[in-house]
Amino acid sequence: MTQPIALVTGASRGLGREVARRLVAEGYTVLAGMRNTTPLPGAEVIPLDVTDEIGILAVADAVKIRHRRLDVLVNCAGILLDQAGDACSIEASRLRQSFETNAIAPLRLVQALVPLMPRGGRIVNVSSGGGQLSTPATWAPAYCISKTALNAVTVQLAESLRPRGIAVNAVCPGWVRTDMGGPEAPRSLQQGADSILWLVLQADPGLTGGFWRDGERIPW
Repeated sequence: MTQPIALVTGASRGLGREVARRLVAEGYTVLAGMRNTTPLPGAEVIPLDVTDEIGILAVADAVKIRHRRLDVLVNCAGILLDQAGDACSIEASRLRQSFETNAIAPLRLVQALVPLMPRGGRIVNVSSGGGQLSTPATWAPAYCISKTALNAVTVQLAESLRPRGIAVNAVCPGWVRTDMGGPEAPRSLQQGADSILWLVLQADPGLTGGFWRDGERIPW
């Protein structure tokens, strides 16, 4: 049987790298998208800056030529530019940059790659509890607002792709010990990756348009 094919963005480090590594171990053909490329055993490393629209289209063309299809897209690339401050002090440039990477890039990747996805395909957008409207966060406002936007993108894509049988979901991996999360975070890299991989490996393929953490639906 043909191996399923997955593209994971942000795979040079942290959660993206761990998710890519684990999917290789599960027998997937893994395309590891990285802005700063480093070898990842068993994976096909693809140079990818998710804010480069021409680069996104080039990756889509490469996937089509080499593999003809894509079964899974995990949008893991993200940035956190503001640790402090509040909504009254957000710098417009930081907000724009956060939106470009955290919300617009995942949308553009889906638009470019979804023509290659068959029925049963899965798209996982790695979001954050900071993006929840039900529990407003008071830290990193540009980051949190951009993740709220990513959640909205997820809902819109889920409805658009529902007739094609492609599941689109957002996931909160929790506060994880990565370069972004820092050493004081309570969750391990493995725990954070588990939350993401549940949507790829275990969730019912009919589940779409939800926000999830550790296999449980959480409020938007």
